[in-house]
Amino acid sequence: MKKFNLLIGLLTVLVVFAIATAFKAAQTVLIPLMIAWLLSYICGPVVTFLVRKKIPLGLAVFTVLMLVLFVCYLGGIFLIGRAQDFIGEYPKYANQLQTMYNDLMYNLSERMKVQEGAFADINWAQEIGKRLVIASGTLASFAGNLVMVLIFLVFMLLGKPYFQYKVAHAFPADRATIFSEVTVSISKQIGQYLTVKLAISGSTGVLVWLALTLLKVEFALTWGALAFFLNFVPSIGSIIASIPPILLAAVQYYPSVWMPIFTMIVLLSIQMVMGNVIEPKLLGDSLNLSPVVILLSLVFFGWMWGIVGALMSVPIVATIKIVCENIEGLKPLSILMGSGKTCMKETQVS
Repeated sequence: MKKFNLLIGLLTVLVVFAIATAFKAAQTVLIPLMIAWLLSYICGPVVTFLVRKKIPLGLAVFTVLMLVLFVCYLGGIFLIGRAQDFIGEYPKYANQLQTMYNDLMYNLSERMKVQEGAFADINWAQEIGKRLVIASGTLASFAGNLVMVLIFLVFMLLGKPYFQYKVAHAFPADRATIFSEVTVSISKQIGQYLTVKLAISGSTGVLVWLALTLLKVEFALTWGALAFFLNFVPSIGSIIASIPPILLAAVQYYPSVWMPIFTMIVLLSIQMVMGNVIEPKLLGDSLNLSPVVILLSLVFFGWMWGIVGALMSVPIVATIKIVCENIEGLKPLSILMGSGKTCMKETQVS
């Protein structure tokens, strides 16, 4: 019996990795599909509301699609504006970085007796230019995926209002009622999670933008947008989002070290308050994921779909946890995926 269970476990692991390999190979299609699936939980209730107000389904989906396109349009204008601002300041920061590098090499050679030529000379203008070319290629790829996301989203939204009627006709009355209640609960919880997470990330981005503006750190709006996107990745994302503005403050205010330190304190304080105080109060302890689950999801989806996979990893895993929580046989898995805070409180009360 033990050998049979071990064999089942090994086969399960192999199946998971086989599916992950297939998903990795099909990422060109699956990444837009997953993004559209997550967006459907935010846009779906809007379509359902409009349909209940006697607005034709096609017109309701078209209205929501126009709203999504408008947001994408604003995002495109934002990115173009940020790129133009950076290009305008590019020579200044390239020269500043070159000065910092030359000073560092001089100090190493004079004070620490490191021989000249021990480190390779770096042309910072050329290096930054290379990074800009890579970033532009990434943006072009994202624009191509956006079209597929919108196509998938339209078809998903067109089918959402009829799902409950299909369930009612596909199963006996008692089973249909139970199945419908479970799916409605899952959809509602996922929608609430994504909406609250979107609001928290947006608030974090605004606070970072305001703080950096008051500190007079350049490109404050860009770093606020970066904090918004990376806030979807708990703990690690907030740290990564804080690194570029801190480094920029170090370059901007060189040779002073106090402004970068103060910038670091302010940014980390914002991230800690939003991530450790505000978010748990709004989402509740039941939706908190275990740090191990977060780490594994980042590694797994990052390996499978790259940076986009890492950004989507936590929302996807949170969605899986919500689904498991609403299905009786999978509730133990949902508990194991959680942080355990709710379990600890219930144990202390009892």
